[in-house]
Amino acid sequence: MDKPLLSPSDLSAIQDAVREAETRTTGEIYCVVAEESSGYRETPLAWAAGVALLGPALLLLAGVHVEAPDLLGGWTAAQVSSVAEAAARRALIGAVLLQGVLFALTLAITSIPAVRRALTPRGLKRDRVRRRAQEQFVAKNLHATRERTGVLIYVSFAEHMAELIADEGIASHVDPQVWERAMAALTEGLKRREPAAGFASAIGLCADVLAERFPPRADNPNELPDAVVILPNL
Repeated sequence: MDKPLLSPSDLSAIQDAVREAETRTTGEIYCVVAEESSGYRETPLAWAAGVALLGPALLLLAGVHVEAPDLLGGWTAAQVSSVAEAAARRALIGAVLLQGVLFALTLAITSIPAVRRALTPRGLKRDRVRRRAQEQFVAKNLHATRERTGVLIYVSFAEHMAELIADEGIASHVDPQVWERAMAALTEGLKRREPAAGFASAIGLCADVLAERFPPRADNPNELPDAVVILPNL
């Protein structure tokens, strides 16, 4: 059985951090984690196609080439044409078969999750992580809090990336560097393999910002669950 992304004690500690933070503000902090933000199925296909295209070049490097018979050796024009056609056909079939083998072999290797992730461009991974974080922001109704002060903290473990999205009620009033400090605290905890500590630090920094702009009131409903949401694999 695979090891869970977060242990029960991690989940409890993060939930407690969110609950404590929200006693200081009318804002809402929501934490979501995913094992991976995309299947990146295009990565194995792209690599397999690229390697397969090298098939003819590999044949040339191996010294395989087509030669036409020497006309001075007594061959007729018809014989030359027939032999050349057969040689060209064999070379073509060999190239196609080699390309097929290269495609299948590369596809199998690059479909291994660790290999696929290593070969996926970082920019593509960042884009997919950001996109899924934005999807979760809308899906979990963080854009629908009473004062538009929802803050999503999203972590994608396989890519080693995190995103923070603040709703318009608070985002326009805060220097982006404030959120960067929160993300730095989170990623530092993840690097130390202390996810609960990383989340707690980031949550505390977000709460400091929210408390300054949106302090608690007597009417302070808890609009979103405090528990961490763990997304299923894609």
